[in-house]
Amino acid sequence: QVRLVESGGGLVQAGGSLKLSCVASGLTFSSYYMGWFRQAPGKEREFVAAITWSEYWTYYADSVKGRFTISRDNAKNTVYLQMNSLRPEDTADYYCAAGRRTVAAGDRFVDYWGQGTQVTVSS
Repeated sequence: QVRLVESGGGLVQAGGSLKLSCVASGLTFSSYYMGWFRQAPGKEREFVAAITWSEYWTYYADSVKGRFTISRDNAKNTVYLQMNSLRPEDTADYYCAAGRRTVAAGDRFVDYWGQGTQVTVSS
């Protein structure tokens, strides 16, 4: 079966950095758009970043643009999210997502979800 397994979350001070990883199995990784969403307590899940399967074009939510970088390594079936200059408002559960169409258009285009990894940013 398809699995997306995130890692790299944790507790970090404001201004610090974390790098999340998501390893996919059970799918043809290079044929899927990959992305990251996040959900803070009491809030709806929101789009964070996405990357295409062909040209490796990237897309970012305005709230993270210039601070976060998404990348993928198709040989390792892995997508990454480098998070710099973290702020307390970045605190959330972060979810890896895979879709046959661009996941940047919304979670209705997501076919598979990871289990999530928690990121907590302290002041």
